[in-house]
Amino acid sequence: MQNPHHQDSRPDLQPFIDQARQDLADLVRLESVSAQGRMLAETAHHVGELLQAEGFTVQSYPGEVAPILVAEAGEGPRTLLIYNHYDVQPETPLELWDSPPFEATERDGRLYGRGISDDKGEFISRLAAVRALKAQHGGTLPLKIKWLLEGEEEIGSPSLSPFVHAHAEELGADGCWWEFGSIDPQGRPVIYAGLKGIICLELRAKVSDSDLHSSLGAVVDNPLYKLSKAIASLRDETGKVTIDGFYDDVRAPSAADLDAVQRIPDESKAVQQAYGIKGFLQEVSGAGYYQRLVFEPCLNVNGFHGGYGEAGSKTVLPAEGFAKIDFRLVPDQTPERVLELLKAHLAHHNLADIEVIELESHEHPARSDVAHPFVQLALKVAAEVHGKEAVLHPSSAGSGPMHPFIEAIGLPVIAAGIGNHASRVHAPNENIVIAHFEKGIEFGLKLMDELARL
Repeated sequence: MQNPHHQDSRPDLQPFIDQARQDLADLVRLESVSAQGRMLAETAHHVGELLQAEGFTVQSYPGEVAPILVAEAGEGPRTLLIYNHYDVQPETPLELWDSPPFEATERDGRLYGRGISDDKGEFISRLAAVRALKAQHGGTLPLKIKWLLEGEEEIGSPSLSPFVHAHAEELGADGCWWEFGSIDPQGRPVIYAGLKGIICLELRAKVSDSDLHSSLGAVVDNPLYKLSKAIASLRDETGKVTIDGFYDDVRAPSAADLDAVQRIPDESKAVQQAYGIKGFLQEVSGAGYYQRLVFEPCLNVNGFHGGYGEAGSKTVLPAEGFAKIDFRLVPDQTPERVLELLKAHLAHHNLADIEVIELESHEHPARSDVAHPFVQLALKVAAEVHGKEAVLHPSSAGSGPMHPFIEAIGLPVIAAGIGNHASRVHAPNENIVIAHFEKGIEFGLKLMDELARL
């Protein structure tokens, strides 16, 4: 049981917060855009120096695009593995930013900048928590901390899964603290125990070697029509994917999963308002909204391109066109099987001549056991730090490389962090709430301290 006087002995967090604010500003200045290969080695070096300054031994391994860092410090019967990434999304379109994207700018209680939420703010808040924990324990860490950081997350983590499988034994721990999390509009901490998988594809149709006069539409097929037909065949108006066999491998949620979803407060209206969404499919809300987000796979059309798009008209029959799509997957679907089913579906609809191109790396879905003691500890600590019951999502609707951590290492994984429902990650004016950043440091301190005391 925790010492009732332990809270009184906790060091003042303000010096750690102040240092973290400066560290975050310095890290945001590094334009570590993995899609463009910008400043990745420099950022990895800077992150390594921050960790070494706190007593971590840091090893750097080459990745396909950016270095993978593995750091280790501390001693004790318990071990925590932390996963973060130091790469960011491109900052464009620049004209939609209200302040320079690679400067940490404070406005109205928030900090703005590219990567300030995803994922540099998360990393720095955890590093500050490590500093506070050391101060609380006389300069030593009362548990072993292993830290894995990569610079390829925003391009699908092509190097991470092979690396984790190859290093599974040395990455062993009692649990893994994932790279993100959020605070909802009512100030409740939101914790995720899984991620959806994803496969990103391009569908390409070509009918000629050059654009044609549109009069030839009487005798020549149109690539944009073919793509439209293909896309329209993939789902119905409710959002249900209509590919034969698509749902065959979907794992049924457990009783604990279903119970967790029933307990999630309905914030669908806040999301709708924050992003100006005109409405939800089938007007879902409440538990139905979260059941779809957490347990159901889906298809998205990311872009549709081809032909003439400038002012006025141009009577042209395009030679080719393409559409970009993604499928979000749930356990136990696999990207490989979905790709196979998609190609069979197109052939069935006489669209086998549409070329299917795989983009980036795929991610397999992952979901932890929400009843695991490590997950429950994170919920307890989050509630104590924020003064409100934590909200547990069995899975995020987003995707990431969590699967090898669960499948290869065998770890329970929790995603808990400092984001907010209007963080605008991947978009202009990405931001964090400063108060959430400070609470994130306190949460990290208490989580690590209590894990060490188990």
